[in-house]
Amino acid sequence: MALSQQDRNELEAAAFRRLLQHLDDNKDVQNIDLMNLAGFCRNCLAKWYAAAAQDKGLGVDYDQAREIVYGMPYAEWKERFQKP
Repeated sequence: MALSQQDRNELEAAAFRRLLQHLDDNKDVQNIDLMNLAGFCRNCLAKWYAAAAQDKGLGVDYDQAREIVYGMPYAEWKERFQKP
């Protein structure tokens, strides 16, 4: 079965939302752990999100993208969940 581009976009968006939820549910997993194991982290996702927004001419900057990825302002997440 061939997927339409709209179906593919919707499935990819759903998978991305699920990835964000999974990361949110597993705050104990630190970015350094993700980088070591997978080669990307929450900050990478935010950079990719901001770059995609820029490509579409949308005004989402890196800080806004990080808030979307982290589910809160980055400074708050870092204070609450980042290990020393």
